Amino acid sequence: VQLQASGGGLVQAGGSLRLSCAASVSFNAMAWFRQAPGKEREFVGARRWPDRYTVYEHSVKGRATISRDNAKNTVYLEMSDLKPEDTAVYYCAAKTGNRIIVSQMAIDRAYDSWGQGTQVTVSS
Repeated sequence: VQLQASGGGLVQAGGSLRLSCAASVSFNAMAWFRQAPGKEREFVGARRWPDRYTVYEHSVKGRATISRDNAKNTVYLEMSDLKPEDTAVYYCAAKTGNRIIVSQMAIDRAYDSWGQGTQVTVSS
């Protein structure tokens, strides 16, 4: 398994959580996507290294933060002020090999390694 996502759970609206994505591969960018029941997978946020260029989807901007622990080769997605509409399965995705370009960072096809997903449920 190249990416292992964890940290999901049941959270009350207004609460916060931190998702983790532990990687066993080298990557130059990591993204988070989510998929709610009956909906298409959507982009949440992504960061590339080493310049740490970061993009967030509009609905999570200001509530989401992507960070990295280099020693653990783990990327985190911290989200605050959670809303019921944040309920979804969250996936991490890594870009290995050639550096990702900014215009591709929100595109799922740009990433070549995916985690298994972790469920986040926000109760109202």
